[in-house]
Amino acid sequence: MIKVVSIKSPEWNTGEILRYAKAKGDDASVLALMRECMAEAEPELSYKVSYTVLDIKRAEDHILLGELKISSDTLRKALKNADKALLFAATVGSPFDRLIQRYSRLSPSKALMLQAVGAERVEALCDSFCDSICADLGCSLLPRVSPGYGDISMKMQRDIFAVLDCPRKIGLTLSESLLMSPSKSVTAIAGIVPSTQRHRITDKCDSCEKTDCEYRTQR
Repeated sequence: MIKVVSIKSPEWNTGEILRYAKAKGDDASVLALMRECMAEAEPELSYKVSYTVLDIKRAEDHILLGELKISSDTLRKALKNADKALLFAATVGSPFDRLIQRYSRLSPSKALMLQAVGAERVEALCDSFCDSICADLGCSLLPRVSPGYGDISMKMQRDIFAVLDCPRKIGLTLSESLLMSPSKSVTAIAGIVPSTQRHRITDKCDSCEKTDCEYRTQR
């Protein structure tokens, strides 16, 4: 069964915005621009998620998520010890995309900061949604993964969009080149495990194998 939820505005994480913007927090002008962008973005943001819970079945060369047959060592590892998986798509809406597009012509620096704001907002949406699922189901979630991560094919996006009925449910579409619109959107899979197995991550980079990511937390 496909379900759709709207999430209230998650708590802001200004440190994450600055990280996505590759900016330092000791510059007064940068902080002023960030706060200006946050204030202007807030009315344009919505927080919607389409999701379902699927059974996991394992074969030697693939995994079945419901009816989805997927060959991926990354996904197999990400779903280790889970019998069910949460499949979801989340978006902060197209009005925010239009705000970025407008400032890409008027103020490139503001557009770049808004890009960082959007990245923080959609990640915050995913975190808030996952926390609510854990509370509702009395479970824990393994770290989520998305198409394009590790050896998970980007082509899996088409299957996710079909399963979750993203265009009709939350207004999220997929182009022939597999680009999502609105752009500040995420599709993801997370293994569901008993609540006794805690998987709360304080630093997401600690659970990620992509060590060459430009947004990776600096040590």
